[in-house]
Amino acid sequence: MAHLLRLGVLPEGDIYPKAERAVRDALRKRSHLVRQQTANVLRLHNILVRNTGVRLSAKRIHALTKADLQGMLPEADQVLAVTSSLAVLDCLRHQIKSLEKAVLKRLKHSPASEQLLTVDGIGAILAQTIVLETGHIGRFPTVGHYASYCRCVTSTKISNGKRKGQGNVKNGNPYLEWAYMEAAQFAIRFSVQVQRFYQRKEAKSHMMLARKAVAHKLSRACYYIMRDLVPFDVQKAFG
Repeated sequence: MAHLLRLGVLPEGDIYPKAERAVRDALRKRSHLVRQQTANVLRLHNILVRNTGVRLSAKRIHALTKADLQGMLPEADQVLAVTSSLAVLDCLRHQIKSLEKAVLKRLKHSPASEQLLTVDGIGAILAQTIVLETGHIGRFPTVGHYASYCRCVTSTKISNGKRKGQGNVKNGNPYLEWAYMEAAQFAIRFSVQVQRFYQRKEAKSHMMLARKAVAHKLSRACYYIMRDLVPFDVQKAFG
């Protein structure tokens, strides 16, 4: 390391401002709980589909009561399993809301976060998550560096035109990867242009690859939004 330092080629790490670490950690905990909530909803959905053949929305699953489950499921053990999962979901929902309330009181709205609110699929919490996890946008020399940091591009080893495996798949920021995948999910639902782009990609590949392509587009757009402080233009990003 001393030799690298003398040569001036020792890579420098970015030290995150201490004053913003607590809010960033709270948002990271919220994202962790949201992922747990989604996993529990999917497990409940699978149990109900296997045993009843009925597909329920996430909102309907949250509203299920013990009486509803006793009428739907034939076995008492299955009712107990689903009831316990619903109790966990209720606890997660309350903890997520409490974290959001605490974070919203501490957050300081910046010009970058205000401009991110113009992006289809990004709300107040996601905008602040992206800003806090990104840090100073000037540390990314190009949009490609930022997209790579967000884990929105593939990481492969190519030699003589042949694939030799994958490398650095865990490099980058997993919280930004999650944030842009969440934004992509909402953008697909609420933006006609994004939905058309997603459908074209899905027809040629796979659902998750198409969603990842939307997340990649959003990460590139957000780089310029945070760098230049300009509003989102869906035609430039997905036209």
